[in-house]
Amino acid sequence: MRILHLVLAPRLSGAEMLAKDLAIHQQAHGDTVCLSALMPQQEDFAALRAQLDAAGVLCLFPDQPRRLAGRLWHLRGVLRDYQPDIIFAHATIPAFYARALPSRVPVVYVMHSAANDFESTMFRYVERMLSTRARAVIGVSQGNLRDYINSVGTHPLMAVIPNGVDTRRFFVRPAGQRDAASRRVIQVGRYAAIKNQLHTVLAFRETLKRVPDALLEMYGVIEDPDYYVKVCALVEELGLADKVRVNGPQTNIPELLAGASVFAMPSASEAHSIAFLEALATGMPVVASGIPAFAFARGFAGVQLLDTADAAAYGAALSAALAQPRVARSLDGLTLKDTADQYRALARRLISTA
Repeated sequence: MRILHLVLAPRLSGAEMLAKDLAIHQQAHGDTVCLSALMPQQEDFAALRAQLDAAGVLCLFPDQPRRLAGRLWHLRGVLRDYQPDIIFAHATIPAFYARALPSRVPVVYVMHSAANDFESTMFRYVERMLSTRARAVIGVSQGNLRDYINSVGTHPLMAVIPNGVDTRRFFVRPAGQRDAASRRVIQVGRYAAIKNQLHTVLAFRETLKRVPDALLEMYGVIEDPDYYVKVCALVEELGLADKVRVNGPQTNIPELLAGASVFAMPSASEAHSIAFLEALATGMPVVASGIPAFAFARGFAGVQLLDTADAAAYGAALSAALAQPRVARSLDGLTLKDTADQYRALARRLISTA
């Protein structure tokens, strides 16, 4: 099969990371794969671009920002030159563009958003016009499909395909290996209000009362500069500059997780977080918000789900987690292979009936 994955921009974000992982996996298993985008590659994607190039995945990204007509012209050129058998359009805006062109290639709209994109009147109107141009609508969570049905209506082919992670990239450190990393809490996610880094900083002040030598490290794309400034300001205000490191994006997530002992994720909302799955794959203790997207992990060893707006409770949970060892967890149904197998089955079904 000739598969095209279309994303908004090559960047360190959930939809783009899944598309990158799927592209490399599919290329390695005999398909011909292209990753394209509507916007130029961001600087933080360079290391992942190198991985795609090494895997033989064709990358066709615009060299400069373009407006609506320019984006359509770029995508038209990609379809003409690459001649895909199927298009997986990851997220709402790429799905709009993929269906706006007059093409017979099957388009699969993959919904990744943690929020309901169709609360926007314009998005709701455009989707109702283009809905029939999608051969399938896929959600990474049941919540995605619920939002679609409530806002747009039903579609003839809708399904949930959860995100999956390549568990081979992660490992469970033996419980006996206790070093300075055993006092390190890590949070990975873009700097935006929905990710609640402020909650973690407030809670960590409480944690330090019980574990004075603990450290907190946060990593992520600075999506909302104003929010990022608030996080940095709170760290200074609380006198935690020597205990909390507010970092930008990183691509070496497996190494960062291996060097920490607790993963924090106080998100207000998520669809099906890859970062959360990666933390589960390491076996490290996880402290996260009690939102529906994380409920599947409630029974997992070493996982605490709670109201992270309660700084005292959140801080106590982090303190308890710092004393816990890593444990092996089964992620059956949530591996990259599981996800790729479902994408392959869907693609074959749609191509055979095109």
